[in-house]
Amino acid sequence: MARALWKGAVTFGLVNIPVELYPAEDRKEFKFSMLDKRDLSPVGYKRYSKESGKEVEWGDIVKGYEYEKGQYVVLSDEDFRRANPKASQTIDIQAFVPEGSIPSEFFETPYYIAPSGRGQKVYALLRETLRATKRIAVAQVVMRTKQHLAAIVINGKMLVMNTLRYQDELRDTKDFDVPGENLKSAGVTPKEIELAKRLIDDMTEDWKPEEFRNTYHEDLMARIHEKIDKGETKEITKPGAEEEETRPSAKVIDLADLLKQSLGGKGGKKQATEAANDEQPAEEAAPAAKRKKAASSVTPIRMTRKTTPAPAAKKPAAKRKRA
Repeated sequence: MARALWKGAVTFGLVNIPVELYPAEDRKEFKFSMLDKRDLSPVGYKRYSKESGKEVEWGDIVKGYEYEKGQYVVLSDEDFRRANPKASQTIDIQAFVPEGSIPSEFFETPYYIAPSGRGQKVYALLRETLRATKRIAVAQVVMRTKQHLAAIVINGKMLVMNTLRYQDELRDTKDFDVPGENLKSAGVTPKEIELAKRLIDDMTEDWKPEEFRNTYHEDLMARIHEKIDKGETKEITKPGAEEEETRPSAKVIDLADLLKQSLGGKGGKKQATEAANDEQPAEEAAPAAKRKKAASSVTPIRMTRKTTPAPAAKKPAAKRKRA
């Protein structure tokens, strides 16, 4: 199990729950080295004094706040703690809000909350109360010299704390050029809406996170091994024709046609045929129905009349004249 990155208490009212925070993320990321492309030698960075130019070891580095040009206040971990002892040691619950009431753009990083010491009973009390009331706890906490807004939610037996962005940390959306909420002014037709709804219904399923994988990580590893196997470890790959082939086309598309094709190709097996038939334009469907009705009332023509030679048809007529 990972080491606890924070120890303190969750508080609401006079209730205090001793807890520890653990990272919930386990990112699968590549660690790349920076190389000088001229000889592929590794590139490194040094921490050096801007006064003497000499390298400075990590153990000799402290944090400082520049309050005037060239003048600094030195700050240690103890200074950060003394700034607000309570905030740096507690996850202070300040409100409870209904589930689903916090927009997704506010969520930032998840952490698991585990009880410590004698906090088991009160931990269970908070967890089951949140479950029964369908509420989310909104709190504030200081971690690593920064104060965070946070949401405490339940996940099975665990309490999970998601750090949140403050309102002023989100950019305003008014400057973005996006279509209005009036679909007619956006050029979206009722037919396209109906097809999109059917596609969404056809692709709707229960959330199963285990079915989704970071396939790009595997793809990039395959590309790395490919270059090793081909002896291209020192070759800087440049864009080629393949990039042009995979680049999205800018041509005008028929949205309704793409939706129909999606119904048939992306999980829409049971609706593919139905979609193709139902969405036939009315002006084409009506003549087709008339042609079908007309065809059913016409007496079938025997193929022998088309294949019978002309001379054979004249002989009986000649006999009647002689009679």
